[in-house]
Amino acid sequence: MAPAGKVTGFHKEGNDWFCNAGLPSDITFIVDGINFHLHKFPLVSRCGKIERICEESLGKSFTTALEDFPGGPDTFLIAVKFCYGMRAELTPRNIVNVSCAADYLEMTDEYGEDNLLSKSESFLHKNVLRNWKDCILALQSCDPFTPRAEKLQIVSKCLNALSMMVCTDPSLFGWPMMMYGRLQSPGGSILWNGINTGARIRSTESDWWFEDISYLSVGLFEKLIHTMETRGIRPESLVGAIMYYARKYLPGLGRWQSGQSGKTRTVASFSLTPAAVDQKVLLEAIEKLLPEKKGKSFCRFLLGLLRVALILGVKQACKDSLERRIGMQLEMATLDALLIPTYSDSDTLYDTDCMERIVHHFMTSESRVTSFSPSLDLETSPSSEPLRKVAKLMDNYIAEVASDVNLKPMKIRSLADALPESSRPLHDGLYRALDIYFKAHPWLSEREKEELCNVIDYQKLSIDACAHASQNERLPLRIVLQVLFFEQMQLRTALAGCLHVLDTESAPAGHMMVPADVAGQIVQRDGWATVVRENQVLKVDMENMRSRVGELEEEFGKIKQEMKRVTKSHSSLSSPRMVARKIGCKLLPRSSDAEPDTIDSTGPTPRASIEQPRSSRHSRHRKSFSLF
Repeated sequence: MAPAGKVTGFHKEGNDWFCNAGLPSDITFIVDGINFHLHKFPLVSRCGKIERICEESLGKSFTTALEDFPGGPDTFLIAVKFCYGMRAELTPRNIVNVSCAADYLEMTDEYGEDNLLSKSESFLHKNVLRNWKDCILALQSCDPFTPRAEKLQIVSKCLNALSMMVCTDPSLFGWPMMMYGRLQSPGGSILWNGINTGARIRSTESDWWFEDISYLSVGLFEKLIHTMETRGIRPESLVGAIMYYARKYLPGLGRWQSGQSGKTRTVASFSLTPAAVDQKVLLEAIEKLLPEKKGKSFCRFLLGLLRVALILGVKQACKDSLERRIGMQLEMATLDALLIPTYSDSDTLYDTDCMERIVHHFMTSESRVTSFSPSLDLETSPSSEPLRKVAKLMDNYIAEVASDVNLKPMKIRSLADALPESSRPLHDGLYRALDIYFKAHPWLSEREKEELCNVIDYQKLSIDACAHASQNERLPLRIVLQVLFFEQMQLRTALAGCLHVLDTESAPAGHMMVPADVAGQIVQRDGWATVVRENQVLKVDMENMRSRVGELEEEFGKIKQEMKRVTKSHSSLSSPRMVARKIGCKLLPRSSDAEPDTIDSTGPTPRASIEQPRSSRHSRHRKSFSLF
């Protein structure tokens, strides 16, 4: 009589399992240090691998170890019980283990009809793949033996099933609430043994599945994202899942991300355990999963990833790719996200080299990436002038880092020159940044200050900026003189425009026209009364401007008279230089003196008239003038 007919169960004594068959065992298997004392006949009739082992033993009793057995002793016990005719307890948690163990032992239908391998496959298709929660549990259990699970196509089947369920509209057919049967209270909460758990299935939101798939390992998460991508799931949904996964396992990333709030956990999450994740491996994998898209929140997420990548010290290729992605959508970045601290041995507070590389990628990117379709927090920027927006962002960035006492002048210059001149319609931002830098670095020489000031086109300064610069003691005298000249030009232009408007006040209100060059200063809104009121204010302002211009002209006249007096008393050109030093000016040899207050629109640049010639790209913006 076969031993299996007398089996009433199994019992364990220490590290040994025994079968209650009433007969001594004739074969012993060792699985991870646990000894199973069994009988040949029930095992050989079901397992091809054990049949070959017994044939090699020539019918004698033996002890053998099963190396790398899938699932360990617990799974082997399930397979052994099935061989002895006992009921195999299959669950979503052990179905992958049992399937792999059946494949390992070669428990196919060749060794008995409805063998363990076919039984486990049937349970997988009928019970696991139709249920979101069970499918997640099964897929998570594939990690210890992924190659064998992939050979049995368990991984691909679970991935396809999950992708299909994500693609399905949850509001249709009551899915996924149908998978929980009637375990739902009238208020929508899930019931467990008749008790209201308070948990809700987020079936009407597009991100209901983010939390559950975040319990998968990095490798399985990658495979799932790729499978969903082939299924045609929207890129913004995939990016949302990737961002959720990254924020969960990269704690440093959450500090720099806004809008992250607690999500309502689904039923599957109650029975899952977080995956063990290597942060460096995760970050490099996340970077490869991200699509070539752009969006405001997406750009901020990329900057957060770059910040964490610099802390973790990931591969250089990963950091370069993140910088390139950020550069291609730099116009959507915010200043606080761009202020990346220095994590190396550098003396500076912020990583300005990284910022310079990002701007370089912005300038050299030939094809612009497409934007996400408007949805949730992945909104795009409506700006149609990314270059000017980046220029304004750079001016604010330079102003923010300028207070660092260890920041070198050449780094400020390289940051300012990273963008072309056409990107800045006004240079007020650059002037403000340099003023902050001069205030934080009072030890700079006049020459260093002048070299930095070359990045500013003084014709692009507003009247307010010119007024501030003309009284700024931190600027070199030569720069102040240039500012005064251009301020005088602006004042004269403004005076001419305002006088032209004043001359038209006597004209009928219906025929009043405002010149285009002063349209920003005088706006016709409420008819004649409004214009008269604005003109009265302008008259007062213009009178103040006239008095200031007069003072400047008087000062220039005094300087010229002093120079003429010195020239008459000395025959050489060294005496004027001595006088110039007394009044704080530097002179260069001239072929002839210019008339006072004469503007030559075709002559050399004003910078060339009062200092040595420079090969600066800004010189073509200057108009020339002579002081003496």
